[in-house]
Amino acid sequence: MSFENWDEIRTAFQVARLGTVSGAAEALGVHHATVIRHIDALEKRLGSKLFQRHARGYTPTEAGRDLLTVAQTTEEQFGQLASRIRGQGEEVAGELVVTSISGVAELMTKTLVDFQNQHPGLIVRFLSDMRVFRLDYGEAHVAIRAGAAPEEPDNVVQPLMRLRHGLYVAKSYVERFGMPTIQTAARHRFIGAEGPISRAPFHRWLASSVPPESLVFRASDSSALDEAVISGAGVGFLPMFRAHSRDDLIEVLPSQPDWDAPLWIVTHVDLHRTLKVQAFLTHLKTAVKGWDCAKPA
Repeated sequence: MSFENWDEIRTAFQVARLGTVSGAAEALGVHHATVIRHIDALEKRLGSKLFQRHARGYTPTEAGRDLLTVAQTTEEQFGQLASRIRGQGEEVAGELVVTSISGVAELMTKTLVDFQNQHPGLIVRFLSDMRVFRLDYGEAHVAIRAGAAPEEPDNVVQPLMRLRHGLYVAKSYVERFGMPTIQTAARHRFIGAEGPISRAPFHRWLASSVPPESLVFRASDSSALDEAVISGAGVGFLPMFRAHSRDDLIEVLPSQPDWDAPLWIVTHVDLHRTLKVQAFLTHLKTAVKGWDCAKPA
């Protein structure tokens, strides 16, 4: 096999991934006849059937699965290479991909907009997700992660801040159920987390401090938890920057140091020193100093 056969291999990869000729044709931006021609030519060149054809589409054979394992790795490496090349320019332009936890999405969005205003040639992709994006595969230029310091090889990890949260209740809840105190906590309704976000230190504290039956509203998304507190569903945690901007909330307990969530800036070593990434990191670190939910890292 030679490099000129890559189009055929890439076509086979898309057919296996999507299961149909039409799906692969749409993904590749080619006619479905081109997809069929590539598959036929590749099978003839290898002397082996790569797919079983059936009414619902195409299923890889054992030989097809072997080839496609190699194709997927190559596709990922091409994506990684392209991302590195895009980040190596000597101007702050092109694409900047940043990923962060959803809890700071509001603050990160404002920071990214301000940065883009300074560099109008920049295309921003902001991915707010709990998934750990693969920087070594070029999925993002910069990642903001929470918890223990990331330890993936070939990544540069820097402390960003400690994100402050407080325990709050809406005034509408107090009107219905009274003001919660330490002595009356067992009689009140609380808002708790499920899924990956439940590992945050303040959510762990709450889960260990109130009876399970008191956690009457649970969610796996931090914005849903914020809205539940604001809407009066119960007592729960909010990032301080959200709570400080409202006059319809009451702080139940003073913020405790062990509720702070450490945040980290993560970049891949190959992109860390590029002008675009360094310019954004400088902008971000300056912006964080103005976030009233942050403590120095």
